[in-house]
Amino acid sequence: MPHDHPHPTSRDHSEPRPAFDKLLSQVLAKLDHSGLLTSAEVTAQIEDMEGRTPTEGARLVARCWADPEFLDLARKDLPAAAAKLGVSMPAHPVFLLLENTEELHHVVVCTLCSCYPRPILGPPPVWYKSRNYRSRVVVEPREVLAEFGTVIREKANLRVVDSTADCRYLVLPLRPRGTENLTEKELADLVTRDSMIGVTNVSM
Repeated sequence: MPHDHPHPTSRDHSEPRPAFDKLLSQVLAKLDHSGLLTSAEVTAQIEDMEGRTPTEGARLVARCWADPEFLDLARKDLPAAAAKLGVSMPAHPVFLLLENTEELHHVVVCTLCSCYPRPILGPPPVWYKSRNYRSRVVVEPREVLAEFGTVIREKANLRVVDSTADCRYLVLPLRPRGTENLTEKELADLVTRDSMIGVTNVSM
């Protein structure tokens, strides 16, 4: 299973077929004509989402590790916590925090398509959208995580969480030992995209 390094070209990232491109243009034109939504607004939203990166999520994780009050807020209202860091998130879908502990490890998948917390992680990786990952991680999660180099001890519970159109998740990785004296920026630099999906852990 791939990691954070560059992935081979996939049809997931290919240009839309001409028929789809034409249909998209027609839909945007109708929305524009109706006054409900302009093409400029759609373009601005797409550019905003495409500009997001895992850095936003890493900052959230680092603050959760460093600030108990912030962690408590993130548990209750993740968008409100994100707003304190200047990270805007939409009112819909719902965004929730999943905390990894020594006894419980979360891993996120979208079994139907590729629902993903783009506002805080940016575009999803190719492997996250692949049928291979979406089908296998549900039935053999330990084996899939092992392919990422992540071994979950047998006594720990492994929970696979299905992301949907109505609910997205951010995994809060277990803070690695020996990081007590690191700054918040140094903590954020340790956090990877894959650890916030739950397929890897954070290490020094």
